[in-house]
Formats: sequence, structure tokens, C-alpha cells
Amino acid sequence: MARVRTLRRLVKFTVAAGMFVLLGSVCIADLNPAAIAIQLPNQIKWVDKGPGQQVAVLVGDPDKPGLYVLLNKWSPHHMSHPHYHQYDRYITVLSGTWWVGTGPKYDPDSTVAIPAGSYVRHFAKQIHWDGAKDVECILEIVGQGPATSVPAEQK
Repeated sequence: MARVRTLRRLVKFTVAAGMFVLLGSVCIADLNPAAIAIQLPNQIKWVDKGPGQQVAVLVGDPDKPGLYVLLNKWSPHHMSHPHYHQYDRYITVLSGTWWVGTGPKYDPDSTVAIPAGSYVRHFAKQIHWDGAKDVECILEIVGQGPATSVPAEQK
């Protein structure tokens, strides 16, 4: 009886190990490129957009009319100054904490913390400023181009 149990365990282990090998051998190259496009983190091209800010365009061209999707990375202790955009923008906080303020008077101490996983809609032509405080923050931004940023700071 003990020998049968041992044999069953060995068979279960062998089947599980075989499934692991089978599943582990499937890779991105095996997927149909006509069905899916994948960019791994090391394949995403980041471009500097001024001190403390980088952007990676995933879809479209923010400088032209039409839909765009981009990633925006704020380095710690960097914020924009009051500005607005011509069109609504739809933002998901992917990592870190994003700090947001509204109105024409720049006051980083009055910003509100928006944690990772949150969704924010910036309404067209409404003044705001934003950025990161103590930790890096990465946002996904979806909008209609051209994506303009109009300064609106009250001094």
C-alpha cells in the first residue's frame, strides 16, 4: 500500500513538472503579432521633457490631431507650474503618489495626494499643476491631440 502511494505521488509530481516545463516554454515570440503588440519595460523609450519629467509615447502623436496614450514620469521633488490643456485628459496613476493642485496661484503645499491606482480627469481649459514630492510617480495619460500646455500662473 505504501508503495502505491509513493508511486501515485511520483506520477503527480512528474505530471506537475511536465506542465511547468510546457507552460514555462511559451514566450512572447510564440504569440501572433497580428493579434497583439507587447512592449516590455526595457523596450519603452523615455524622452526627457525638462527637469524631472520624462515621457514615453505609447500610441499616436500628442503633437498631432487624434488619440494619444503616453506615460509621464515625474522625478521626486519636481512639479509643473499652473497651466491648462485645450482638451480633456484622462489619467491613471500607475505608481508612486501624484500631487495635484488647481488654480492660477502656484502653491505646492496646497496640493492633494493621489495614490497609485487612482483615476483623474483633467477638464479642458481648467488651470492645474502637478508632480511628485518624495517618490517618483508614473502616470498613463490618454487624450486628444494636439496636446497643448498653456501657462497660466498668477504671480
